[in-house]
Amino acid sequence: MIKFYLLKNLPKITLFFLLPFFFLSCKNETKKNTIVENTVEKKPELQRDLEEIKEDGFLTVITIYNSTSYFLYRGKAMGFEYELVERLAKDLDLELRIKVAEDIDQLFNMLNNGEGDLIAYGLSITEPRKEVVNFTNHHYLTHQVLVQRRPKNWRKLPMYKIKKQLVGDPVELMDKTVHVRKNSSYYQRLKNLSQEIGGKINIETVSGNKTTDEIIKMVVDREIDFTISDYNVAAINQTYNPILDIDTEISFSQRIAWAVRKNSPDLLSRVNKWMKKIKKQDYYYVVYNKYFKNKKSYRRRIKSDFYSKNQGKISQYDEIIKENAKRIGWDWRLLSSQIYQESRFKPKGQSWAGAGGLMQIMPATAKDLGVKDVTNPAENLRAGSTYLQQMASKFTKVKDSIQRIKFTMAAYNCGLGHVRDAQRLTKSAGENPLVWDDNVEDYMLKLSSREYFSRPEVRYGFVRGREPFLYVKEIFLRFDHYRKLIPLNPPSS
Repeated sequence: MIKFYLLKNLPKITLFFLLPFFFLSCKNETKKNTIVENTVEKKPELQRDLEEIKEDGFLTVITIYNSTSYFLYRGKAMGFEYELVERLAKDLDLELRIKVAEDIDQLFNMLNNGEGDLIAYGLSITEPRKEVVNFTNHHYLTHQVLVQRRPKNWRKLPMYKIKKQLVGDPVELMDKTVHVRKNSSYYQRLKNLSQEIGGKINIETVSGNKTTDEIIKMVVDREIDFTISDYNVAAINQTYNPILDIDTEISFSQRIAWAVRKNSPDLLSRVNKWMKKIKKQDYYYVVYNKYFKNKKSYRRRIKSDFYSKNQGKISQYDEIIKENAKRIGWDWRLLSSQIYQESRFKPKGQSWAGAGGLMQIMPATAKDLGVKDVTNPAENLRAGSTYLQQMASKFTKVKDSIQRIKFTMAAYNCGLGHVRDAQRLTKSAGENPLVWDDNVEDYMLKLSSREYFSRPEVRYGFVRGREPFLYVKEIFLRFDHYRKLIPLNPPSS
């Protein structure tokens, strides 16, 4: 950029001639430094702050499906962002709902058009993004690094020879091609770096819905030579792909944070208050280390068939589950969620009450259904799904199929008699006994109170109503994760 102190000694006519070019240069420079995603909505489309969120009773969080933020592993929803927002929702006494964005552009659009309340994803705080959203206090600091391959025979070479074949300084990127997402902070950094080193870096863009993990894998697979990543993400990927070199830094430290709409100051304040509290606890650092430091866990997860980014599998029993789900007319992912709730897919698990196997079948039920070995997955699943079918037949008056499944699951958990009691209490209160949500489930909760279980409508007495209430809710919440991340008909099936 031309400096004023260089201009002041020029003849006036020369100065007059150069001034238009100076201002044009300033204008172009400003434009370059305020790149904001073309498709991003700059202004929120609705007013929804903490008060409205609490009235609705749920916190909707937007994130991206990748190996550190949000994914499924062995039937369980996991991820750095996911575990933290799960804790945040509990702290706010709200139900957590997750929405998955395809790319970073969509994150901001979804937030500002009201599809979610909070972006829980590792966003670099940049000036252009601050025009679009308000950032929370930062979670951690990181810096950007160049991700490149070591030479093929790197294990046999001394380090100095390896380094000679690598880009060791950002200046060496001149005339080289680096692949990044167009509207990422990496793209902006490369544009700025080109100016800083006084030479052109060829920036090739990749699809916005490719995660940083997937672009790094393109380097490993020799589809591209270079990309950029935050150091902590690059480091965890390097543990599984030791051919990667991530030692060349291309930025100073950057703050990584979440974001809310600009018209949600109360939510921002509340999240920041919670974040300050949680960062004083060991829990926060345990979760961070789990996803960014625990290399053994990462390698085990990435290699597993039951990591949702790999084969679209939930458990090793998927095929048997699909057969039985088809037999009773259920989505196999819903039945899988119930099985996870019962046994965590452990066929030899046994409860304190003597229930056993994948679907935790009680001894008397197993005998009635002809089960010889309750720990045999095929036998157990056949019997458990048959029992579900029998329970479902007791709720034919419930016309909505999802509501009927919820009644069925509640009966499976605590017994048909207690569900009937809750229905009778619901009816006597003038509410709908054929709707589980916000009707019968509420009276199921009340059956643990003497005021209610001693009433004349109740024939089966006390029950820990919170157990079937949470049982149904947790199965359906997990099913929601499964539907987002596991296809109904995976390619391998």
